[in-house]
Amino acid sequence: MRPSKLDELIGQEHLVGAEGIIRKAIVTGNIPSMILWGPPGVGKTTIANIIANEVKKSFHTLSAVSAGVKDVREVIDKAKRSGKSILFIDEIHRFNKSQQDALLGAVEKGTITLIGATTENPSFEVNGALLSRCQVYTLKSLTEENLLQLVTDAIHKDDQLKVRRIEIKEHNALLNISGGDARKLLNLVELIVDSVSGEIVITDELVINVAQKRIATYDKSGEQHYDIISAFIKSIRGSDPNAAVYYLARMIEGGEDVKFIARRMVILASEDIGNANPTALVLATNAFQAVNLIGYPESRIILSQCAIYLASSAKSNASYVAINKAQQKVNETGDLAIPLSIRNAPTKLMKDLDYGKGYQYAHDQEGNFADMEFLPDEIKGMRFYEPGQNPREAELRSFLKKLWGKKYDY
Repeated sequence: MRPSKLDELIGQEHLVGAEGIIRKAIVTGNIPSMILWGPPGVGKTTIANIIANEVKKSFHTLSAVSAGVKDVREVIDKAKRSGKSILFIDEIHRFNKSQQDALLGAVEKGTITLIGATTENPSFEVNGALLSRCQVYTLKSLTEENLLQLVTDAIHKDDQLKVRRIEIKEHNALLNISGGDARKLLNLVELIVDSVSGEIVITDELVINVAQKRIATYDKSGEQHYDIISAFIKSIRGSDPNAAVYYLARMIEGGEDVKFIARRMVILASEDIGNANPTALVLATNAFQAVNLIGYPESRIILSQCAIYLASSAKSNASYVAINKAQQKVNETGDLAIPLSIRNAPTKLMKDLDYGKGYQYAHDQEGNFADMEFLPDEIKGMRFYEPGQNPREAELRSFLKKLWGKKYDY
């Protein structure tokens, strides 16, 4: 049932629809190296195969679970002999740095067009040098309509299924048990068909009975992966340590990657707590380092301690808001001229051009503070950081107001 043409693919219209960037790349024949990022069973491998079929290039497949640097180099050597080739690497996030580095030269020279598939955020799991040479395309979860269309197509197009009389009376159990994974969905339909003789009326009760039990409530590579980590983070942000530990337990019991959980807590410690409690970032970072050294099962205790501390801490997203505002202003105004007084002046020419002129060294001033403007003229006096409403940042607010007076009167 795997599609071989773009027009047969169900879902991912934002990438392969009429205006989709992947469709346009196929039409022009200019296929960039890319990372396809999204949940399992939404079409990553299928898109890679379609690209290979449509552009008529030599197609090689490696699984990061079993392939090593030697396998990568063998494919690259074949590509050099046969001409430009597509290399598809499933679960590319499992490649270590040396394996990813082995791809760099061939990708940069265009010897191979790399298509990597991953369920993990490539910003964390793919090294920067390789990531900078690839386009990252995010695949979306399949909609209920998409999934039902898959089942309908299978019933009417598959040689073994179309000779059976199959009616879908109820579909909730089908969709819930498969968890949005097209592969699991079709496997479940096949299981039902193989288990029932004669005419088949698919009901929720039949699906559950045939499957014997619902698929585990947590699938670390499926939809639950995203829902539970979201619930975990929101519980910590909402200062509920009980809910945080509950969702942590769900992830631990489901075999979630300990580094993934710890990394998300490091991010939260800065994004949602920040200077309301700077120790939170220190603790979260130490927890991340600790679980890397220890692993399961003992790391569960470290994760629990950190999650409870973060949930019980004062909250502030002021730093997060500040950098968002600053980046927005940079995008709006471009590269504004830096005031001459705070420019670097390592040469005589630069000094003659007044670089550094008027700069006041803070430590030479009373109270180690120099009352001067540091922002470009066009945005002078602008505030990006607004201290949060918590005791720690109240101290920062008082300190800044004492220094700057009305200019920074928070």
